[in-house]
Amino acid sequence: MSSAGQAEPGSRAAKPEPATTVMPVVFVVDDDVSVRESLELLILSAGWHPVIFASAEDFLAHPRHGGPSCLVLDVALPDLSGLDLQKRLVDWTDMPIIFITGYGDVPTSVQAMKAGAAEFITKPFVDEVLRQAIRQAIERSQANVAQEAELRELRKYHSSLTPREREIMALVVSGLLNKQIAARLGISEITVKAHRGRVMRKMRVESLAHLVRVAAALDVPLVPHAIPKYLIPKYLIPKYLIPKYLIPKYRPTPSCHRAGSRTRVPSIHGSGHADLNACRVRKRQVQPRCLHIKATTPGARCV
Repeated sequence: MSSAGQAEPGSRAAKPEPATTVMPVVFVVDDDVSVRESLELLILSAGWHPVIFASAEDFLAHPRHGGPSCLVLDVALPDLSGLDLQKRLVDWTDMPIIFITGYGDVPTSVQAMKAGAAEFITKPFVDEVLRQAIRQAIERSQANVAQEAELRELRKYHSSLTPREREIMALVVSGLLNKQIAARLGISEITVKAHRGRVMRKMRVESLAHLVRVAAALDVPLVPHAIPKYLIPKYLIPKYLIPKYLIPKYRPTPSCHRAGSRTRVPSIHGSGHADLNACRVRKRQVQPRCLHIKATTPGARCV
């Protein structure tokens, strides 16, 4: 049998093993000894690692944990209360807080939940309720820790770019085309394509959409630029900015001029035709000199 980390002869190259999973840590801050002991047993039975503290000051003196974790915190503590400790931990987004108290009231619970608490449980509580709350808090912490780790990797990739490549990246994610970037920077379009390709490789992205998402995660500032006119809908462009030859000549259609209609529209003169200014009359049937005072041609109709 081969030793660990060595591939057996004739087998394929072994893939790198994933990093060892860090056991989630559950911090407990409670001044009651019996509660601390019972919570420690409950956390151990669920497969998590408990770290117990009797006061908020002892917890703050402990070094910060970098892996997934959560905090089970009592509201009523002797020196520094649980709500005050929560205010000090406002930046610890990777460690959700679960409050437990024997004297819970509505204003206190509302204040804790508004400040970002994951759960507010009153004593006495069922073990399964607290276990489920801790499980959800740890899953939330794992997601936050993974997001922070990914963001650190993206920052490392971005720091490897040269100043020109960072400039090209900002222009690309701002929506500029290669020729627009070349004209803006005074370089050739081929040079822009070369820089753009190196940016894609160094940032470990495969498409422009992925690069835009990465730039948004890194808060890359966008470069303001003029939007091409062909990308702006015509109804958003003021009429005086549109050339006259592009404005269609609109001629209102009179009410009596309908395609395929044979209905004669009466006029105010009592004849069978409408006003000459409102409709067109067939010249071969009606004399142009007819002023609708009398109908000289029977059968004439408006078209």
